[in-house]
Amino acid sequence: MADVAAVAGVSHQTVSRVLNGHASVRGETRERVQEAIEQLGYRRNSAARALATSRSATLGVVTTGSALFGPTSTLIAVEEAARDRGYFVSVATLRTYDTSSMHQALEHFMAQGVDGIVVIAPHDDVAAAVESFRAPVPVVVVAALEERPESALAPGSTPSATMSVAVDQRAGARAATEHLLGLGHADVLHVAGPQDWFDARERAAGWREALEARGVVPARPRTCSWSAKDGYQAGRDLAEAVVAGEGPTAVLAGNDQLALGILRALWERGLRVPDDVSVVGFDDVAGAAYFVPPLTTVRQPFATLGAHCVAMVLASLSGETVAVERIEPELVVRSSTGPPRRP
Repeated sequence: MADVAAVAGVSHQTVSRVLNGHASVRGETRERVQEAIEQLGYRRNSAARALATSRSATLGVVTTGSALFGPTSTLIAVEEAARDRGYFVSVATLRTYDTSSMHQALEHFMAQGVDGIVVIAPHDDVAAAVESFRAPVPVVVVAALEERPESALAPGSTPSATMSVAVDQRAGARAATEHLLGLGHADVLHVAGPQDWFDARERAAGWREALEARGVVPARPRTCSWSAKDGYQAGRDLAEAVVAGEGPTAVLAGNDQLALGILRALWERGLRVPDDVSVVGFDDVAGAAYFVPPLTTVRQPFATLGAHCVAMVLASLSGETVAVERIEPELVVRSSTGPPRRP
């Protein structure tokens, strides 16, 4: 930095202000410093900066190692948002979700001196393990924690003061169900994801609320994994019911993979979508617009989610009070949904 200051003809403090993005530096001076940085090939010494500021400019991210669209997209979004704010990301992947494994990952981050932690916590076991850890740095959990049942917290543990942020899964499922009811369908089947996942429970709750608001008594959702294979099996049963004149004419799938399996099963049975059955998915995965037919689905704004995670950590580091955040998803209507066929 002293060399940069000498070449640019400014003080060491001015170079520091330019590097830290302070607005109090004149544009001409800033350009001169940037030119000197490029000329000399200067790079910040992160270790030295950490010693000087007591900040590592690093965030720890705990993820489950799942290849599923939601957790993977969230991880990518958090990393991109952190990089945009000048932070590095250190990732710990868990294959098992017990308290010991989670605490080991969190202690690993403490040893690294991270400034904050983001935990991608799609289901109960992950969130419960985080809640029992008393971290000295801000922790943001990507999950609807207020919906977590008390039984999910390990016996004898003390909940920690974590912040949470999540896409409003309930609102997304409610909007999807209302869309189907608005088209004239009398009932909507829900093929749900595993109920130890926050997102699956919230989506089921939104579907139920939309039906009850229309005076429809919801049947029990069909609970599956998140796989297209399970969607296919549910779709085969649905197809037989529809052919017999007993099945609902609309279905909300817990994610787009389940919807893909349902579409295949309906096609095999000779049923047309949306003429015989309307199908809605959830996530808007890459390629959903090219399913046959193109899939109506709920799009999750992962970039916004990642930005909120990082912003909440940094706000907490600045001593600000941070509220729980819920981010609105978007219903994307395509040609897999339409009015029911009239008798």
